[in-house]
Amino acid sequence: MSRKIDTKDLVYKIEKLTKERMSKSDVVDMSDIRRLKERKIQRTILIIEDDETIRAALKRVFEGEGYRVLAAIDGTQLSSVLDDAPVDLIVLDVGLPWINGFELAEMMRANQDLKEIPLVFLSARTSDADVKRGFEVGASDYIKKPFDIEKVKRTVNTLIHLAHG
Repeated sequence: MSRKIDTKDLVYKIEKLTKERMSKSDVVDMSDIRRLKERKIQRTILIIEDDETIRAALKRVFEGEGYRVLAAIDGTQLSSVLDDAPVDLIVLDVGLPWINGFELAEMMRANQDLKEIPLVFLSARTSDADVKRGFEVGASDYIKKPFDIEKVKRTVNTLIHLAHG
């Protein structure tokens, strides 16, 4: 019987040591840096946001951070988007049409394939009760709109790092 060997930890250690040594070198070939960056595992973020401007801005920001980004307007688009690839983190608006973000989060947490994925609410609903509800339905974090994009990037990067090393 052959079994799949998990090499993520090994690859991480090799890349870390390579970066350390590159940073100490007086001259670094840019092609070495490009090759190292290309080998990095690309993580996928799913944005579920009905506001087109916010959705497009978040997509652009996360792609600039090196993430693959999938986007859905609401829960009805979710199944077609999730068929495309595994997701490493979900950014979810609360004020969605038909099924709100809290309800959608509860359904995702009940799904075997989605329940462990970090979930960040990004919402204009800012009352203490809304924030509390967000955490009750499984949010890893709850960021209030209007939001600071640097805080959103830090939160996403931290949660993906904690989930995947």
